[in-house]
Amino acid sequence: MCAYVVLADDDPKQADLIRRYLEREGHTVSVLHDGRAALDEIRRRMPDLVVLDWMMPRVDGLDVCRVLRAESDVPVLMLTARAEEDDLLLALDLGADDYMTKPFSPRELVARVRTLLRRAGRRTDSAAGQDEPVFVVGPLVVDPGRFEVRVDGRLTECTPGEFRVLEVLAAAPGRVFTRKQILEHLHGIDRYMTTRTVDGHVMNLRRKIEPDPARPTLLLTVYGVGYKVADVRSPADEGGLRAP
Repeated sequence: MCAYVVLADDDPKQADLIRRYLEREGHTVSVLHDGRAALDEIRRRMPDLVVLDWMMPRVDGLDVCRVLRAESDVPVLMLTARAEEDDLLLALDLGADDYMTKPFSPRELVARVRTLLRRAGRRTDSAAGQDEPVFVVGPLVVDPGRFEVRVDGRLTECTPGEFRVLEVLAAAPGRVFTRKQILEHLHGIDRYMTTRTVDGHVMNLRRKIEPDPARPTLLLTVYGVGYKVADVRSPADEGGLRAP
């Protein structure tokens, strides 16, 4: 899948290396060296994917990502030397679809770009097809056709990555998914993706859909296995867990 990619990185050597690898894949690449220039280019010609360095002059990668998420759902791959879990969660919470820490392999970056483009293509194909089912689990409503999440009737903003994780789990309430299975459901088997991304999305989702994120009742951890959405009745039914 050939695509138009905007690459924003203030390190000319690193940007040139990434550009060459992406162009070998057949992609067209625009290279910018600060966040403001990247936003201007994205608004001038909407790309198929954006690769953002975290630390850039004028406007940093996080602010660019925040602005992009208010304007579009273009896939975003964040690059950074920061490897702490809090940094990962912050990038994902602001809407990054994937996250790579430096130093990284250009071949791995190309593989992740390929995966993100494939996922984005499937979302576009689905939107053009028939209406998708709406998943209702207790107070939680996940509507893939409208890309909406509601809890007790209240609209809850989710990033694209968070939405995809919640959609997989809500489609089969009560079923336990390993992190690997969640990744496979999202974009097929791909050894370049990491399970830390799933953990980050789950933590952010709990802050958004749980009354008490420290004591989740909807999005549950099955220790040593993975995650599930609790199989609870809709608000119209009697409360409590359904019988297995």
